[in-house]
Amino acid sequence: MADGARSRFSNLGHRSPAGSPKMGRSKIRTQQQPPATPCPPQATGSSSPVAKHEQQQVLISTGHSFKKVTLTKPTFCHHCTDFIWGLAGFQCEVCNFMSHEKCRKHVKILCASLAPSLVRVPVAHCFRQPGHYKKKFCSVCRKHLEGSTALRCEVCDLQVHTDCAPFACSDCRQCHHDGHQDQDTFHHHWREGNLSSSARCEVCKKTCGSSEVLSGMRCEWCGILAHAACYIIVPPLCTFGKLRNMLLHPNCVRFYSRNFSKMHCFRITEDLQTEQEDDDDVDALPQGAVKETQPSNDSSKQTLKIFDGDDAVKRSQFRLISVPRIAKHEEVVEAALRAYYIPDDHQDYELKTYHQQDLVSEDIINRNGATEECRPGSIFREAVPEAWILRAIPKEQEIVKVYPGWLKVGVAYISIRINMESTSQTVIEEILQQLGRQEECPKNFNLVEVLMGSKQVQRTVLSEQELLLARLRDIRKISIRQMNQTRFYIVEDTNLDVIINLFVGGLPPMLCSEEYTNILKNNLDIKENVVSMTHVYSSNGAVVLQITCFSEAERLFMLVKDTLINDKQLTGVVLPDVMHAKLPQSCCPLLVFVNPKSGGLKGRDLLHSFRKMLNPHQVFELTNGGPLPGLHTFSQVPYFRVLVCGGDGTVGWVLGALEEIRHKLACSEPSVGVLPLGTGNDLGRVLRWGAGYSGEDPYSILVSVDEADNVLMDRWTILLDAQEVVDSTENGILEPEPPKIVQMNNYCGIGIDAEMSLDFHQAREEEPGKFNSRFHNKGVYVKVGLQKLSHTRNLHKDIKLQVNHQEVELPNIEGLIFLNIPSWGSGADLWGSDSDNRYEKPRIDDGLLEVVGVTGVVHMGQVQSGLRSGIRIAQGSYFRVTILKPIAVQVDGEPWLQPAGQIIISAAGPKVHMLKKSKQKQKKTTANVRESRTDSVTGNEKGKLSNEDLTLQA
Repeated sequence: MADGARSRFSNLGHRSPAGSPKMGRSKIRTQQQPPATPCPPQATGSSSPVAKHEQQQVLISTGHSFKKVTLTKPTFCHHCTDFIWGLAGFQCEVCNFMSHEKCRKHVKILCASLAPSLVRVPVAHCFRQPGHYKKKFCSVCRKHLEGSTALRCEVCDLQVHTDCAPFACSDCRQCHHDGHQDQDTFHHHWREGNLSSSARCEVCKKTCGSSEVLSGMRCEWCGILAHAACYIIVPPLCTFGKLRNMLLHPNCVRFYSRNFSKMHCFRITEDLQTEQEDDDDVDALPQGAVKETQPSNDSSKQTLKIFDGDDAVKRSQFRLISVPRIAKHEEVVEAALRAYYIPDDHQDYELKTYHQQDLVSEDIINRNGATEECRPGSIFREAVPEAWILRAIPKEQEIVKVYPGWLKVGVAYISIRINMESTSQTVIEEILQQLGRQEECPKNFNLVEVLMGSKQVQRTVLSEQELLLARLRDIRKISIRQMNQTRFYIVEDTNLDVIINLFVGGLPPMLCSEEYTNILKNNLDIKENVVSMTHVYSSNGAVVLQITCFSEAERLFMLVKDTLINDKQLTGVVLPDVMHAKLPQSCCPLLVFVNPKSGGLKGRDLLHSFRKMLNPHQVFELTNGGPLPGLHTFSQVPYFRVLVCGGDGTVGWVLGALEEIRHKLACSEPSVGVLPLGTGNDLGRVLRWGAGYSGEDPYSILVSVDEADNVLMDRWTILLDAQEVVDSTENGILEPEPPKIVQMNNYCGIGIDAEMSLDFHQAREEEPGKFNSRFHNKGVYVKVGLQKLSHTRNLHKDIKLQVNHQEVELPNIEGLIFLNIPSWGSGADLWGSDSDNRYEKPRIDDGLLEVVGVTGVVHMGQVQSGLRSGIRIAQGSYFRVTILKPIAVQVDGEPWLQPAGQIIISAAGPKVHMLKKSKQKQKKTTANVRESRTDSVTGNEKGKLSNEDLTLQA
């Protein structure tokens, strides 16, 4: 059994398998064994009494360095969250963990300095641009994030100060694998703190959240909550909670991400990222980064700059420490180690001045400048400089921990003693001998160095003759911090079949495969020996390339983003491979599309929430390639549902794309749910999803989608055949304009209704920055309507209508509207509720459209107010409208000026499956929804665009 990505908290209280940086392949599964605990230089067996005793000792010692401090402001205990009465408390000098004296011996949370050593599977975080977050705490220094810039992981919701990010643990959720691991079970992935104050522990049922301190634990897969003292007795296996049936299981997603950043892996738009990352140094400290310690005003203390190696000196990246003006060398070294979250013995390190002047262990650092009374060997003969470099004292031999990756060995790690002559090959031979596998050839294994940075996990395969002791010295010379985040793995040397899927959009539409191949050859210089075209979506102008070389995939991905074809920017999206055969039979994963520009930019918040609650590989941002990349990713999934977060136009866009590639999907009729983010949101109203998203709990939304009812809805095809003639670009001959086909889901308007939509659209095109809220958008609609009050148009003289091949006489109206759903203009009932024997009761799946007329702006306002209904004209399944002069037309919020000609409306193929929110779910309270979020540990649960979307389509 192998577990997934494990946080550092997973190591307490449960046995767990050895971790892997996803590099080795094994034909057999890994056995369970105890956590990676300090052990003597031999293999650590899971059944050894010594190992059990050592495990207990480590559980007692959590790495904190508590010091009694005087409290000058109200302070709360990080363990029990109660107020600390009196003037004294105990604070960890490294991570600022605050505790009562009585709580110290019960603390279970590890110090931040031990985090890198206890990570099972190193998985880097996906940080976006720095921002400001209220009522949140840093997971590294445990202090408030308010008042300073902070980073937030898009996948696991880790939140840290910008200058604390380099010290964050690489314990993000593992959302995919690269073909090495065979995982069938997942353990809880615990994250500490930043819970609501009403959060309740699943074990003791008491409050475990706090708004005052970083406290409480939450599994980032199933959402279960627990106290720090309670979570260690929660059964380790995670069932993924109530959302497990809609979750895309990480074991079913394969993705080769070696050369791609986390932003690219999860298709997060780069124009929103402003962080500056250096290619040659992952997780470098921010320029001029300083520790929380600020220059002290206390005359008895001094502030020193501490560099942790040559790289920090080169980049001028230091940490500040505050020490007494008369301090021993060892005291300053201890403070420097604490500043860099290094838990090692201070005797193994020394401080050197910026000019490489050594300090002996008996020296006293004194900045008083009293050089005339200096004693030789005790203090410097010159003023002590402010900048120091932390160096490791060279040793003739060391003990190195080597992790056996996914080999079936039943140990957490193996300790090997190395000296000046030790090479990678000799270490591999010794490891195989300790594991009882000395008969295997050492050349079949590699020693891999892994740098577990918070932003990127770097892997380097060491050569057979690499001198390990010299390697360690070089790393420490570059950065002591990086050495603390570096570990070694022994992995089998196997040939990995690399398969990378690259979606390329923005190509000219309606071409054949050979033509697309020639275009890519001419513009991207693709290498046919490692690149093949597996799918062609000619109507969308998109192809999917399968690449079997990491470097070629990275080259093409970067080149696509800078390539224009016919003055149109290409789109490149790296897609995961969903292994549908591994999906559980009861699983119906949810494919989520979010338009981040809809709903006053609420879509961005929803993107983050859904990535955090689901697998990020099932959440797609529509501004990055549209709906086609997501539909292609799920093309082989036998059963899935779709959730569209956006306006009615966004829903129409997704439904249109779904209709075009329906024949290529294993699930040809997925049900589609709607989370309304637009202005009108008429379809969302009809399906009971509300008038618009206003900050509801995203988890409760997902639960509602899971419990929603499946209903059918008609879709309609509108053929626009204009009588205008256009100049032919080839021979200058006047030719008729070709017919245009659009799809309709909600309604189609001709006349005054479409004119108002067109004016609104033109106003937004002039000042798009102002149209970022529903309130402002509706205000503009009101203004446009007032300007139309004096407008008169005899629409019945400008158009002719046929319904089911029968001429229909039109009354004196200014607008003609065809309704597919009983909601129009932000929820108005245009057809009305009065019974009429001439017509059937309207339904969204009856195969009929209702035709309604309005007499003007005043009439429309009365309909919006519920005072009147529209003028019922007809009901039918086939319509022909003859336009005698140019007139405004709008379909689902997309307006344009239509020339004289014919408009034919008819049913469009099969009905679409939609998700309608159940009535019972609407009656549930928010408290019940939150309570249903966590699983019981007793085993009960084992078992094309609207007005607000036009910018996006353009």
